[in-house]
Parts: sequence; structure tokens; C-alpha cells
Amino acid sequence: MTEINVLVSGASIAGPALAHWLHRRGANVTVVEQAPGLRPGGQAVDARGVAKEVIRRMGLDATVRAACTNTQGAYSVDADGNVLETYRAEDDGGDGYVSEIEILRGDLAQILYDDTSPHAEYLFGDRIAGLTQDEDGVDVVLASGVRRRFDLVIGADGLHSALREMVFGPREEFVRHLGLVLAFFTVPNEFGLDGWMYDHQEAGRWAGLRPVPDPSRAIAMLSFPAADFAIDHRDVAAQKQLLHEQMTGFGWETPRILAHVDDSPDFYLDQVAQVVMEDWSRGRVGLLGDAAFSASPMSGAGTGLALVGAYLLAGELAAAGWDAEAGFAAYRERMRDYVDANQEIGRMHVDMLTGSDPAPEDLDMEAMTALVERAVNGPELPEYP
Repeated sequence: MTEINVLVSGASIAGPALAHWLHRRGANVTVVEQAPGLRPGGQAVDARGVAKEVIRRMGLDATVRAACTNTQGAYSVDADGNVLETYRAEDDGGDGYVSEIEILRGDLAQILYDDTSPHAEYLFGDRIAGLTQDEDGVDVVLASGVRRRFDLVIGADGLHSALREMVFGPREEFVRHLGLVLAFFTVPNEFGLDGWMYDHQEAGRWAGLRPVPDPSRAIAMLSFPAADFAIDHRDVAAQKQLLHEQMTGFGWETPRILAHVDDSPDFYLDQVAQVVMEDWSRGRVGLLGDAAFSASPMSGAGTGLALVGAYLLAGELAAAGWDAEAGFAAYRERMRDYVDANQEIGRMHVDMLTGSDPAPEDLDMEAMTALVERAVNGPELPEYP
């Protein structure tokens, strides 16, 4: 092939990051996004270990660091606000509980879009409505009626990936609910936050506040255990009602946080879930990021998996001469251990919050250290030509 045309579904983190590397490897990239534009704000996301190296290789290290939340650390507190534990951003070389690179999801998405929009085609307010693939390519029909043919199609459209369901099967086959529900949303900073995050947990429930670059605002985070979760991820009214029902009566600053739920501009609530798949490709269609291997927000690794996965997917496809079978297989081989380690940490964090984890004295600390090493430092990053 002399000219490669790739369609990427999803314009949050994984999709634009992949667009960057596909362009660097010589492909023509189109990114389709169902939303009418980039979604601002959102939760704070972290980059640790190998993910920081990917950002450096993208040439975006200075830009990303300039947009960070600059959170100095975190305090775990009791119901009266007394500090129980202190974590600092410089702990563990900047890869600890609070990462040295912490940035709002929307700000990182904007940086990646600004970086890639000059050379990638973005189609907002549209989505893949159908596709048919053969040995030589993929015929795609968009909801707008546009019909185009691509050499490869990549789904980077998140936990609720429509492309994954279209090509691989129903979400129930791959999405594993971990027994926890998480909500976060922007609130006025009436809590006196000054560069530090606070959190309080008790009996499986958790409440937290974290600072953002705008000192007049803060991000509130609430979670509670739930054996199942049947509310549609688009039914915001039902989600808010559920949050009130589950968190009313919880201590610390929770009542003041809940007072802002109904007027929050960016309310988000969803199950804490992982995507578990044996394979992330089928023919000429592949998956990336949460669509392929969500480790859940409790892993703290969603952004790292997206960035590292984008680097390796583009690199391995190009190294294989854009042979889909060989490129996808090599990508899977390089990513698998990194994914498994972060998914294990995500499950352990949920178990810790819900009280089902083993007592600290029963943990194998040597094995735990090795697990964290795999999860943070991840796979080797080849120097692709």
C-alpha cells in the first residue's frame, strides 16, 4: 500500500492520540465523533511512568505540564475533617497516589485536538452507522449518510463503544461491573481548597474534592457500592436521583457537595467497570483505549493505557506494512501485560473501597511491588522509524 486511510471513532483522548501517531507513520486519518464538539472539563486524569514518555515523544510535554491542575497532594480525612494520611505529588518520583502530571480530561483532549487538527480530518456530530469489510478494506456508512472506504477502522469510543458492539458483539459479553458506582462533577470552591485534594471513605462509600486550575471551582467525586447497575448512561435525571438516594446521610462535606448536584454543568455518573476481551481486533477493525481494555477509573491508568496503546498500535501497524492481522497481533502482544496489571490494580482498589480486600498484613508486598512496576512502567516502547 502506498496510501493508507484510517477511520478513528472517538475524539476524547485515545482517538486524537492515535491520529497523532498514525499521521507520524504516514497514514491519512479521519476522526468521527458523535458529540457536536470537544467536551470540556471532566475528571482529572493522570499520566505516570511510560505514559509520560509517550507524551514526551509526542513533543507535548511542556504543553501538557503547563495545563496541569498542579495538585500538590492529597489528604485522607475522617468525618470531622481530621487528616489521617498525607500523599504528596512528588512521592514515588511523581508516579504515586497523586501524579505529577494531572490534567482535566477536557484540557488534554483540547491539546491533542489542537496538535492533530491541522493534518487529520475531524467529523463532529456524526457516527458510524454501519460497515462492511472485505480482504482489502472497510466500507463505512455514517449516520449523516456519507459513504466512504477505509483501509482500517479503529474504535476509540469508550466504555460504551458502539463500534465494539457493532463488530464484536453485545456489551454484556465484555463489560464487567466491579460493584461500584462513581460520580464526579464541578462545584463552586466553597470548601477552601488550595492546591490539595481531600477524600473521606467509610463503609464502602467515598467522597472527595480536588482542585482545578480555576481556583473558584473544584471537582467533587462520590462513589458507593452497587451489586448491579441498570440505569442508562444517558439518563442523567435518574443518575442524579440515584446519587442522592445513596449518598444522603454520608458524613464530612457530602451534604454541601450534594447541594450542587442538580445545577452542575458537567455531571457524570456511571458504573465502575472493566472491558475484558481476548482480542481487540476483527479483520480490519480494531479497538483502543476504554473500548478495548478499560481498567476503570479506580485503576488511575485510563489515560496511560490510551496514550501508550495509541503509540504501539500505530507503530506496529506501520512496522507490519499496514498488514492488519500482523499489526494488530503485535499490538496485542506488546500491550497485554500492561493491560492485565492495570486491570488487576483497578479491581484491588475497588475491593479496598468496598472492604473486601485482604488485610494489609496478608498482602504479599513483593508481589504487590512487582504488580505496580508492571502497571506504571508498562511495556518497552520501540523506536519506530
